[in-house]
Amino acid sequence: MTGMDKSSDNKGKYALIASILSSVLLVILFAGLAVMVNRTRVVPLYSQVDIIAGMVFVFVLSMIVSASIWPEIIENRLR
Repeated sequence: MTGMDKSSDNKGKYALIASILSSVLLVILFAGLAVMVNRTRVVPLYSQVDIIAGMVFVFVLSMIVSASIWPEIIENRLR
């Protein structure tokens, strides 16, 4: 394995970790806001199923977006 392969391997790992972490943070933010909105209303606006489905949707969508953003940012940082 050459140095170039090792660097590319590390970039991939860093990008994956950054994508997962940013997606998890967005899911936590989404869940917190959804629960906060439900607590401020007399009749809850969202059911637990709605919130969980929204969390899954936010995670998948943010993974798709962050998977295209993070590799370039990490590549620039590693130079």
